[in-house]
Amino acid sequence: MFDSKKKYYDSKDEKALLVYVKIFKNKQTNNNIEEFIQLTKLPNLIASKIIKINCNFINAKYLIGSGKVAELATIVQDLELDLVVFSTEISPSQERNLEAALNCKVIDRIGLILEIFSARARSFEGKLQVELAQLKHLSTRLIRGWTHLERQKGGIGLRGPGETQLETDKRLIGKRIKSITKRLEKVHKQRDLGRKSRVKNQLPMIALAGYTNSGKSTLFNTLTNAQVFADNRLFATLDSTIRRVILPASGKAVIADTVGFIKDLPPELIAAFKSTLEETSQASLLLHVVDAVDEYSREKIEQVEKIIIDINAFDVPSIIVMNKIDMLENFKPRIDRDKDGKINRVWISAYTGEGIDLLYQALSEKLSGIIKHARIKLDMKYSYIRNEIHSIGYIINEKVDNFGFWVLEIFVTKHYLYKILQNKGVALLWEQKPQ
Repeated sequence: MFDSKKKYYDSKDEKALLVYVKIFKNKQTNNNIEEFIQLTKLPNLIASKIIKINCNFINAKYLIGSGKVAELATIVQDLELDLVVFSTEISPSQERNLEAALNCKVIDRIGLILEIFSARARSFEGKLQVELAQLKHLSTRLIRGWTHLERQKGGIGLRGPGETQLETDKRLIGKRIKSITKRLEKVHKQRDLGRKSRVKNQLPMIALAGYTNSGKSTLFNTLTNAQVFADNRLFATLDSTIRRVILPASGKAVIADTVGFIKDLPPELIAAFKSTLEETSQASLLLHVVDAVDEYSREKIEQVEKIIIDINAFDVPSIIVMNKIDMLENFKPRIDRDKDGKINRVWISAYTGEGIDLLYQALSEKLSGIIKHARIKLDMKYSYIRNEIHSIGYIINEKVDNFGFWVLEIFVTKHYLYKILQNKGVALLWEQKPQ
């Protein structure tokens, strides 16, 4: 009987054979072997052995050749393994055929990523999103291992052969998917209300995006003084976190840390995390965080940009943040500009704080479209407003006029300017109009 709480492998420790497959005629299916090994580092998964298999073509029945399947079967039997994990995606029929030939459970890259998400989701919304993705993935693979359950359910008063166990489980999965979808719709409405409130208040939204394990959560903690869990592993954090901050020169803003991306991110997960990823598409500015030490950084930048296009965030202004420069020898923080003089990269270390001042400078410049240059008159009785402007924006020039009022030339967000003008003792003398 179908169990919605069932994981892809049991809670007990399982000894696994890792199979890294490289297909020469289809480079799109190849993934980095180091990343594959990182993905398999799960609490209940013991990697007993790793096998590398080179394929000149894809075998329709097993993905790999029948000779290699026989070799894997011998290894599984000799080492008494419980699980075989493939580095690439395999079809439902291939998975079923491999399980029969190897006499053990088989999961592919997508099943492995879904399991990681299931183990590490913490919020109510995150757990629902992951379960929904798992159920949608499982619904395409119910054929595996269920032939012994295809008993006919019939009885007195029932016409025909009745319902097979397989059909029953498909129906139960469908009901569970509908139930989770309804619950997620309610959560998404609450998220939309919060998003509309931020738009109404004209607060700039800065979204962090990037390949998993690039240091997004560490940068988020550095910018917001938050305590979001950060660790040197793939998908250390999954749940979207949003914080209001006060940025030097830019004033008040909202920063969102989103789930890390990865090559060939399962479509079920992209669909399930659509609401969370909308924080990226609705942002005023995107910080694309990159691991500067990673030798595959260029390829991973392309993968993230591909997903950014998939979630309709391609037109959001962005800055590439090259992170972890503390691990590069004799490397100093810097800002790179394109041929038009616009900032396109900032080199920093979120861990040590090197270059954060340059990142603030880049944020101020990129957010200039919602930054206002103005001159205000301020009653000296409201000195706390002057102190506040000092802390969140630039006071370019200030003087005291003949009537004892401060005259301040300031550089602050549009939202903050209009907010302080509502206070007593503050008057607008001049405001730079949009070009």
